[in-house]
Amino acid sequence: MEFDSNGVRLHYEMHGPVLGAPVVLVHGFASSYRLNWVGTRWQETLTGAGFRIIGLDCRGHGESEKPHDESEYSVAIMAADVVRLLDHLDVHAAHLVGFSMGARIGLQVVLDSPPRVTRAVLGGIGIGGATQRAEAIAEAFLTGRPSGDPIAQSFYRFASALPTNDLRALAACMIGFKVRYSQAALSAIRTPILLVVGDRDDIAGDADGLVEWIPTARLVTVAGRDHLGTVPAREFKTAAVDFLTAE
Repeated sequence: MEFDSNGVRLHYEMHGPVLGAPVVLVHGFASSYRLNWVGTRWQETLTGAGFRIIGLDCRGHGESEKPHDESEYSVAIMAADVVRLLDHLDVHAAHLVGFSMGARIGLQVVLDSPPRVTRAVLGGIGIGGATQRAEAIAEAFLTGRPSGDPIAQSFYRFASALPTNDLRALAACMIGFKVRYSQAALSAIRTPILLVVGDRDDIAGDADGLVEWIPTARLVTVAGRDHLGTVPAREFKTAAVDFLTAE
């Protein structure tokens, strides 16, 4: 299915019980709804727990339109895409589960439109993140020659292996997406938030610092998992379901 988000065509899917509590799933950078959430059995887990899944392919990703203009990828614009999807579906409020880039988008939705998110599960996120290496990652995507930066090399290998990816669009996304958090804004959050990171995650960037800034957040650390390895972890799914079903 598709909808128009201020002139950009975005793809989304819906799964699970029609009357289930809605959960928006927002994937990571250079990924897609299906890659991030289906093969890793998140869709199965959440629909099995009775939730109604709303799965978005973010702009520049998956089956959605892929602009090449950096200005199309600010975190505020990508958070507005989520809100417009909820408007399109006439969903006043939903839970949100995001990973990495999707977690940063989800946090921005909480900041910009707090009534639209009931609870948020944000994985692979901290105060820092891969956007601190945005130029090196974008250069690798545009030239096909990863620098000596191991993070840029890792992102290039992952993104270039997927034939549906448009590396020019992803480079624009990486440059345009840069996020800087305000401690004052985060400290005003009242939405319940669960942060989840792997204890070997060298991309998320200071999850401990982020949980200290958000008064409603708590942190779960998954043992033995790096950034991408956290996504399919059973501990991540269990913690998310427990959190989303809590009274």
